[in-house]
Amino acid sequence: MIRQVYHYAVAFITLVMVIGGGVFSFMALADYVSPNAYVESFEDYKMMREYHPKFENSEVKREELSEEELRRQYDVMVQQQMENNKQRALNSFVKSLGWIIIPLPIFVFFQRRINREKGNK
Repeated sequence: MIRQVYHYAVAFITLVMVIGGGVFSFMALADYVSPNAYVESFEDYKMMREYHPKFENSEVKREELSEEELRRQYDVMVQQQMENNKQRALNSFVKSLGWIIIPLPIFVFFQRRINREKGNK
C-alpha cells in the first residue's frame, strides 16, 4: 500500500514538473520570437546624454554629438537590448528543457511500474 502511494506520488510530481517545463519552454520561445522589452525613447536617451551626472561639475569635457550620431548610437543601443533579450530567452528555453528532459524518464519508469502492479492484481 505505501509503495503504491509512493509510486503515484512520484509519478504525479514528475508529471507536474514536465508540464511546468513545457509551459516555461513555450513562454521562453514566445519571448525569443517576439521580445518584449522596454526601450527608452530617443528624446529620453538624448536628455540622458546631455544631463548625465558624471559630466556635471567635472573636468571631463562633454563631447558634442550631432543629431545623426546620437540617433546612430541610440539605434545601436536599441538593437543591443533586443539581442540581449533574445539571448536571455534562448537561455531560459534551454533551462526549461531541463524541467522536461530530467523528470520525464522518471515519470515513464514509475508509470510503467504502476501499470505492471495493476496487471499483477
